[in-house]
Amino acid sequence: MTASFRIQTLNNIASEGLERFPADRYSVGADITEPNAILVRSHKMHDMEIPDSLYAVGRAGAGVNNIPVDKLGRRGIPVFNAPGANANAVKELVVAGMLLAARNLVEAWDYVRHLDGDEETVARAVEAGKKKYVGFELPGKTLGVIGLGAIGVEVANAALDLGMNVVGYDPKITVQRAWQLSSGVEQAANLEEVCSRSDIVTSHVPYNDHTRGLLSRDRLALLKRGAVVLNFARKGIVDEAALIEALDSGAIRTYVTDFPSLALIRHDSVICLPHLGASTQEAEENCAVMVADNLIDFLENGNVRHSVNFPEAVLRRTRPHRLAISNSNVPNMVGQVSTALAEDSINIADLLNVSRGEVAHTIVDLDGPASDATQQRIRAIDGILSLRVLPVID
Repeated sequence: MTASFRIQTLNNIASEGLERFPADRYSVGADITEPNAILVRSHKMHDMEIPDSLYAVGRAGAGVNNIPVDKLGRRGIPVFNAPGANANAVKELVVAGMLLAARNLVEAWDYVRHLDGDEETVARAVEAGKKKYVGFELPGKTLGVIGLGAIGVEVANAALDLGMNVVGYDPKITVQRAWQLSSGVEQAANLEEVCSRSDIVTSHVPYNDHTRGLLSRDRLALLKRGAVVLNFARKGIVDEAALIEALDSGAIRTYVTDFPSLALIRHDSVICLPHLGASTQEAEENCAVMVADNLIDFLENGNVRHSVNFPEAVLRRTRPHRLAISNSNVPNMVGQVSTALAEDSINIADLLNVSRGEVAHTIVDLDGPASDATQQRIRAIDGILSLRVLPVID
């Protein structure tokens, strides 16, 4: 395998991830031009001009709001992310958020740090503070978990270990996550049931048109009086105006969020953190390694793992010659590709075709190389988004 690839980094990426790219086959750096792949964390790509050389984008994290996913998909460019790589980091922060709210730790710490006077005066004030900041314990309280992906499952299981009752809701839970979820987590029929049963509610869903305002005015009103709301998912999942009204009335005790706004920062019942969810050294390393490995597998083998806009597609390589084809998900695409190969007397040794929404991905192992003329015939098929001749395996 002698092909070389160019990887452009738009943010600082953990060295553990960058080291996954073999130096003899990859050029990696911020100054790379005409990249074959882009590695990104938070850089906003929506206004970027997408180079014709680009085959893939890798997000060293979970959220992809900063990436024009649909636009790239229409050009046959998969966007990879690293789901689950930061799950433990977020889980720990959610548990910390519950403790901050339950024991009034932020307010109590702020109270003590502003004490003044002699030792006796401070001692009296400390004793007074004990009564002022009485909290509650977590065992026996009910945590509602909305979204049971990698993070939601870890949060639910951790809450059970703390002695809490846990009720979860996710109509699209995968078999893999279901196996990981403790049997002690109760299943809710809908979001309304989660809210009505919860002393504390936390959401772990992606932000999109379906989840915008997910915790709406009506659903917030269903929470037990004095409930705690946690948001370590994305800004916009909670109806902020309705939330502030509920905080002002005392219907909701505390809101803990990783997504500050001016209105929230100034509210006495809100604890705002500066988007710390995945801000651990371990999470950054895990995300970088995971997305780098997936990019390498796609660039060298055409395999797709953990893409947000392409189907999962993994085919064990059986021949030295392989094509990776992205196309519109319409009838007879595989037939037309097969015909184009047959016209050049090229035998198909193995083939995988999978689809997701409007996009399909086809991996074809061949007994011999596809000529330039054959490649042109395939590219000319109506609906072909991209065709790559992958590096030959020695």
